[in-house]
Amino acid sequence: MPSFYAGASPHKQQPYQRRRQEIRQQRKSLPIASVEKRLVDEVRKNDTLIIVGETGSGKTTQLPQFLYDGGFCQNGKVIGITQPRRVAAVTVAKRVAEECNDQLGKKVGYSIRFDDSTSNATRIKYMTDGLLLREALLDPLLSKYSVIVVDEAHERTVHTDVLLGLLKKVQHSRANASKNGKTLPDIWGHSQNLTQKACQETRCAPLKLIIMSASLDAKCFSDYFGGAKAVHIQGRQHPVDILYTYQPEPDYLDATLVTIFQIHLEEGPGDILAFLTGQEEIESLERLIYERARLLPPESSKIWTTPIYSSLPSEQQMNAFKSAPAGTRKVVLATNIAETSVTITGIKYVIDPGMVKARAYNPVTGMESLIIIPVSKAQALQRSGRAGREGPGKCFRLFQESEFDKLVDSTIPEIKRCNLSNVVLQLKALGIDDIIGFDFMEKPSRTAILKSLEQLILLGALTDDYKLSDPVGHQMARLPLDPMYSKALIVSSEFKCLEEMLIVVSMLSVESIFFCPREKLEEARAARKGFESSEGDHITLVNVYRAAAECLEKSKNANAKERTMEKALNRWCKENFINNRSLKHALDVHSQIQGHVQQMGLNLSSCGDDMALFRRCLTAAFFLNAAMRQPDGSYRALATGQSVQIHPSSVLFRTKPDCVIFNELVRTTQNYVKNLTRIDPLWLAELAPQYYATED
Repeated sequence: MPSFYAGASPHKQQPYQRRRQEIRQQRKSLPIASVEKRLVDEVRKNDTLIIVGETGSGKTTQLPQFLYDGGFCQNGKVIGITQPRRVAAVTVAKRVAEECNDQLGKKVGYSIRFDDSTSNATRIKYMTDGLLLREALLDPLLSKYSVIVVDEAHERTVHTDVLLGLLKKVQHSRANASKNGKTLPDIWGHSQNLTQKACQETRCAPLKLIIMSASLDAKCFSDYFGGAKAVHIQGRQHPVDILYTYQPEPDYLDATLVTIFQIHLEEGPGDILAFLTGQEEIESLERLIYERARLLPPESSKIWTTPIYSSLPSEQQMNAFKSAPAGTRKVVLATNIAETSVTITGIKYVIDPGMVKARAYNPVTGMESLIIIPVSKAQALQRSGRAGREGPGKCFRLFQESEFDKLVDSTIPEIKRCNLSNVVLQLKALGIDDIIGFDFMEKPSRTAILKSLEQLILLGALTDDYKLSDPVGHQMARLPLDPMYSKALIVSSEFKCLEEMLIVVSMLSVESIFFCPREKLEEARAARKGFESSEGDHITLVNVYRAAAECLEKSKNANAKERTMEKALNRWCKENFINNRSLKHALDVHSQIQGHVQQMGLNLSSCGDDMALFRRCLTAAFFLNAAMRQPDGSYRALATGQSVQIHPSSVLFRTKPDCVIFNELVRTTQNYVKNLTRIDPLWLAELAPQYYATED
């Protein structure tokens, strides 16, 4: 940063000056740089603009800077850029702050759930689409924004689809106010949420909206926004040779292994990126690569594999971005996280089996399936593009060319395959009562909406006439959590165990806490036993959190510096096979939610050693997720009648209690329930009479 170099000698300034020069040259070399004036003019002329910018064009980092320089941040206005993934919002904001030669959080910042790096000075703000939706709860007209850019719109997350419908309504309201000279709250119907100053600032100020992606069906988005103009920007994609198999591959994992060594032994220098569907496949293939590499001649055996998937600890994720030692070929084994969110340098060869693991929710059964399905054409194109970021490359598709033609054009929008309870609650909080009539880009099924309304009524968030209840519904909408978790926190205040529930909700809101590397499986299991509770997984998570907090407290009492405390926690995580990235995230989530519940006036108390009281509270909160053991040893989910099994990762897997509550119902090879606690079945009718009163 500039302040760091102030007063330094000319000799010490040289690295800094070189870096600034490199950044300037990199920005000038981007394809988007040549069309800066045209883009700014198009934004001025069009309230809605669709930009299809090829990979490597520089659209995500450069366009907001062009708009800032073009005067779109006058009078304190902000340019907001949404991203579907947290990691993209953070990394891009850091890069743009560096390009602006400013400290992150000042002119350029980011805001994601449970992490805000912005200030009153922030004018270019990167955020997740879900975060912008939550901002709309406080300011339905998004009055501080002059421009909103919805990036990576092709991913069609549920938040993106809801956001597009909301932004369309905001644009209409602000345009009408400008045209008719009316104050906006009269049109929108949310005057209670806007200050007089916000009304005056927003009046006669249309909202500029930019929809942006590298692989977008521009016509679909243009039609939704009434024939909005589309602009195409060429990228800096180098040529990529696409190779298909002659015959169908019965085992894509084995075909990936064979292809890796075919490239390693027959192709020129360059690293390999292989796409797989999940952690289990990645670990299995990593082991097979090492076994086969040992059989090669010494001069050909130098191969280094590095995985990258969402639940991998962060310091191990970073290995994928490191350069391999001289004479060694790096092989990155990745899930679809590497399709768009991150760019790994050095990749010249991509292996695409054409499969992806996807979640699909069935509103009738309440079952969430985790199944392996073919990728879409858009995903396949994104994957092949990874090979051409720095020079010519090759993409080996492990399927026939005729199969590519059969792929769907784009991924089915998440809004058509997810639980809509959180979406419905947010829309209700925004004052949108007609959920079925809401202007979704692609409407979810009527059944899915009605099931969500039914669930929210049972949780007490909505009244019988589908209105937001007071105070519970309003309290639940304020918390950035799944509605069931929000209700759990509210209920725990009455049971005087909010402290324990706060820990559980924080731990369940992050990726898997336990890390079990295949090569140290027994050690990891032994370490986990030190935290396990015979009552179930929720209390086990409380034990982990409190042990980690104790580790930090010891460092603090020893007057250790923050860096030393972090090292101590990292060491503790490594010794106990805890995913340090997930744990740190849980600590942040805990801090953020604690602030929310304290503002709401909830009583932050602990049940102490009375874990029976806590289990009763879990029953009252998660009564919709109860399962009873059957004579054959299986379980029946009481709400849906589904036959389910306890997941092997649960501490209750071998004990088989009579009745449990759970947090997740998912289908992989079987119907599994995860995150369990044993309960007394009589508690259900006692604590949830609105649902179980008629049960025997």
